[in-house]
Amino acid sequence: LDVIVLHCEKNNKAHKTNDISVNRLIVRRGQSFLVTFELHGPSRPTTDLLELKVETGPQPSEALGTRSVFRLPEGCGKGSSWKVKVHQGSVFLAGSITLDITSPADAPVGEYRLSVKTSATASVGSSLGKLLLLFNPWCKEDWVHLPEEEERQEYVMREQGLVYKGSDKYISSMAWNFGQFEDDIVDICLKLLDVNPKCLCDPAKDFSARCNPIYVSRVVSAMINANDDRGVLMGRWDGRYDGGMSPTHWNGSVEVLRRWLKNGSNPVKYGQCWVFAAVMCTVLRCLGIPCRVVSNFQSAHDTDKNLTIDYFFSDYGVRPKQSPDSVWNYHVWVEAWMRRPDLSAGSLYDGWQVVDPTPQEKSTDVYCCGPAPVKAILQGHVDLKYDVPFVFAEVNADRVTWMVFADGSKKKISTDSVSVGQNISTKAVGSDKRVDITANYKHAEAYFIYFRNLIIQNGAVSTCHNNSPR
Repeated sequence: LDVIVLHCEKNNKAHKTNDISVNRLIVRRGQSFLVTFELHGPSRPTTDLLELKVETGPQPSEALGTRSVFRLPEGCGKGSSWKVKVHQGSVFLAGSITLDITSPADAPVGEYRLSVKTSATASVGSSLGKLLLLFNPWCKEDWVHLPEEEERQEYVMREQGLVYKGSDKYISSMAWNFGQFEDDIVDICLKLLDVNPKCLCDPAKDFSARCNPIYVSRVVSAMINANDDRGVLMGRWDGRYDGGMSPTHWNGSVEVLRRWLKNGSNPVKYGQCWVFAAVMCTVLRCLGIPCRVVSNFQSAHDTDKNLTIDYFFSDYGVRPKQSPDSVWNYHVWVEAWMRRPDLSAGSLYDGWQVVDPTPQEKSTDVYCCGPAPVKAILQGHVDLKYDVPFVFAEVNADRVTWMVFADGSKKKISTDSVSVGQNISTKAVGSDKRVDITANYKHAEAYFIYFRNLIIQNGAVSTCHNNSPR
């Protein structure tokens, strides 16, 4: 090969990645991109065989979808998931050829090595370079496909946004720079995937699983906090921030992610819920998964999965043991948009999924949460993965007050079925207005009380994933 042209600027603009870079090839899966090169001697596209190969990860495998060999003329070869054809209008002068290459819409995301050989070469091919492959919300076959362009611009492309804080009586907003297209952020996001414990344990399996946004979002949820891995942020809630920054210092994700990389993938000090969520939003948007930040006011933390937040008082002058349950004035998570074919043959649970990187409870022995379908939370389908019972309680738990007597018995004094889960909020599409999305999570209270009691009677709450208190 004499000349290789990856058309980085043209391809990246077509794939809406030119805000990341125009100097390296960054494309989205399920969508074609152009490559031009010259062969020694005249090319004969109808008779010559061109064999291209893409590989990702340290142990590429065709069986795992991390290696693909595909050939020209189109259709030559068997079983390849990647496709190639001569670009319409390509002129074969002096051996020049331009190809359309298309990855499958379910290819693993990440960095690929691209090489080519002709029928005249031996077993060794020539490198065409590297490319980054991202999720594609514009592709109907991709599990993260988002139908409306205005929403794609808001939840994938917009680099600035708002995070809501405060209380249900006084909601305030703070500006946040997500900065998902800033220099080196995409590489930091891929580094985040590479150092996650699942990858370190079995890299071949992990790189293959990166085809699945359900898997990727769950890994990112675990890696934003540093409780049990080399995650990005260390949380702190006691007001003592020696050796680091107060969570209120941060107003953007870029500085946090760059510090994490500079620290040798050691956690940045310190974060709280809104910082965890906003940084996760940056990572998912950068990888191509539509994402938005959501704030829940009067947010319950139900440690024992009984859908109640219990308060105990005594009638004999001794303070009872404090309940591990609590209600926070607000809590922030993210919603990520994706299909959930693992839960339903149809599209019943597709759409927004709650993913929460704040380390509250363990899920399958890891501090992560979600993706939990918002539709499942609304309908009380708490037997579904991932972590639906916990999120259901965050927006629906009762606050129950108990009187504890000297003999150890207790009596229920009052029940508040209303105050938890108020004014669930996110930024509007295309404007800085606040949108109340509480109705996405909760039915009218009278219906819900009946519905919740039915869930408790059926014992469905006990079927959730193994969660243990922090």
